[in-house]
Amino acid sequence: MKSKTLATWLTFLGGPLGLHRFYLRGLGDLLGWALPIPTALGIYGIERVQQFGQDDALSWLLIPMLGFTIAGCALNAIIYGLMTPEKWNARFNPQAEPEHRAGATRWLTIFGVAAALLIGTAVLMASIAFSFQRYFEHQIEEGRKISQ
Repeated sequence: MKSKTLATWLTFLGGPLGLHRFYLRGLGDLLGWALPIPTALGIYGIERVQQFGQDDALSWLLIPMLGFTIAGCALNAIIYGLMTPEKWNARFNPQAEPEHRAGATRWLTIFGVAAALLIGTAVLMASIAFSFQRYFEHQIEEGRKISQ
């Protein structure tokens, strides 16, 4: 039986590595294997900022990949956590009764949804702010080059 609470926490905490996909769909899930790619690229972008500074153009393209992946997984955790037991069991436990306890919403599920909402929103807003800040700074520098 696939637990909704465990899936919510796996999606929130291990989503960028695809752990929730492997739990729910098995090791043959292609998206589960693809999720670590933008995560690794975003971490590489952070390393580039530490190595080359904030003016590195490639890093400001790579870092939001990590943020958007984390935010997307947090959104998915919220969706899983708020799914009705009937819908959860029909989708992930088709052999179980519609009201089976694996699809029940418990306090740990609610805490997982709240944490995903809090952290996911903060990461999404930070990623958007970082992206736009770097983009507009780049535009200002290009405008200065043209005006000289």
